[in-house]
Amino acid sequence: MPFSAAKQFRIILIGVALALSPGSTLAQDKPAPEVKKREISFVTSRNKTGSSDPAKSYGDERSNISAGWCSVRELDLSIFNPLTDAAPSFIREELLSLDEVQETALDTVLTDLGTAVGDGAPTLYIHGYNISFEKGCRRAILLKENASLHSGFLWFSWPSDGVLTNYTRDEADLYWSVPDIADTILELDERFGADKVNLVAHSLGARGLALALYEIAYRKPDARFRNVVLLAPDMDFGVFQRLLPRIRPLADNLTIYATSGDIPLALSAQLHGYPRLGETGSDFAALEGVEIIDLSELPNDSPTGHLNHLYSPQVGADLNLLLNENKTAANRNNLRKNGENTWILAPR
Repeated sequence: MPFSAAKQFRIILIGVALALSPGSTLAQDKPAPEVKKREISFVTSRNKTGSSDPAKSYGDERSNISAGWCSVRELDLSIFNPLTDAAPSFIREELLSLDEVQETALDTVLTDLGTAVGDGAPTLYIHGYNISFEKGCRRAILLKENASLHSGFLWFSWPSDGVLTNYTRDEADLYWSVPDIADTILELDERFGADKVNLVAHSLGARGLALALYEIAYRKPDARFRNVVLLAPDMDFGVFQRLLPRIRPLADNLTIYATSGDIPLALSAQLHGYPRLGETGSDFAALEGVEIIDLSELPNDSPTGHLNHLYSPQVGADLNLLLNENKTAANRNNLRKNGENTWILAPR
């Protein structure tokens, strides 16, 4: 069976690492690759494992809320320009590794978040299905950098198994985590005030965010958030349509990024028997007060068509305008209107 592109490139990286190991001929002739490190704050409802391996600090079981920060290392192979230039954009994740995890009090994390925000708005990000803690930390870094979310970024990690075949178990753990997601959102609202917080979620995590907002609509109906953004949401379109009247008043702006050719969403639609919110083809005009960004004309920046928010520079640039500059779709000149509430993000 042929290796995937990611697997092939990982093999190349192993070869490079061996070639640059101390004592090798290449190591004597070439400079060592630079290692870059970045930190990101998190809140999680995962269990602490007690492992000394940072990648295994938190497991896939349900637990009380913990918080802290994780440090990610990136191997910079820019000295091998032909290799890096030829690599697909999604390969970049293979150069990242979780280097350190430090737990601290949630209050400390939120205080530091306030310091980082400055005049901007903090962004809470919720990951999707099949995401271990280690993978989630790496992908949160990728989203933060692709969308230039450099002021006040926090990610919520619910106890996904990080196993491709455990979709239904992930669904159960997401539903279990909804009250914790709602509590975290309300804590941000209390800290930063109305219209000051961005809420972003991907895939199955977008379903969790929608359900958390539905709960918040009852617990604190006067809560207000600057932007609610659902990226490739893995949620029943009809269910979302029924929840929308309760959710919509909580957000100054509610945006959905949808596309055709998203393989995981197509499989989810087959499994559930109903179209997913992140798939094009549904009656988006029926979603009153929601802005739809159609990514179907963009080239796929990942093999599944499900990770445009991480790997597409154009999606990152659009998220930057939305979340950092708070521009609605009508005021973002990179979009072309294609319906009552739908805009197309076309290739440059």
